[in-house]
Amino acid sequence: MKFENKNAGWGFAVGLPAYLFSNFSNQFNPALTIGLAVAGKFPWAQVPGYIVAQMLGGIVGGVFVWLTYLPHWAVTEDKAAKLGIFCTAPAIRNYPANFLTEFLATATLVFSIAAMGGVKVADGMGSIVVVSALIFVLGCALGGPTGYAMNPARDLSPRIAHAILPIAGKGGSDWSYSWVPVFGPVAGGIAGALLFVLVF
Repeated sequence: MKFENKNAGWGFAVGLPAYLFSNFSNQFNPALTIGLAVAGKFPWAQVPGYIVAQMLGGIVGGVFVWLTYLPHWAVTEDKAAKLGIFCTAPAIRNYPANFLTEFLATATLVFSIAAMGGVKVADGMGSIVVVSALIFVLGCALGGPTGYAMNPARDLSPRIAHAILPIAGKGGSDWSYSWVPVFGPVAGGIAGALLFVLVF
């Protein structure tokens, strides 16, 4: 799959549910939820519940991924490819550089969404276009080094699913890297929110 096609897919994978669930909750990213709370655009009292729901949703999503590819697990020998269906991995493993990439990508994401007024950035179908375009651009610009998690629930939750599911011939879940796509996005989200407060 071409890199730009992958980024377009991720863009719409984020933009479409952001639109579909805009009437009651369209946040699927703990780093974004924390960032919007820091920016004063989301109530802190709701943050813990949202994060729990986001993380559980990611695990359930991981189970559906496992079921979708059920016939493929036994005939696929590449353990890294199996893990890669669930979570991210760096092109070159360098923890400071990997952390910085996730930090910058998520800081840009949170700053941009906060500056646009929150997740409900446009009425109707406009929200799909705006959010999808933002994810697409961030993926093209910063996605190569780490696979751009930008979302702890997108990486840690499916990684947990990978660890606990009976996937035929799977390897380890690469826990030594797992902290990067969690703490990088959270730190970046906070930094992006603080920059928003400073600028606006």
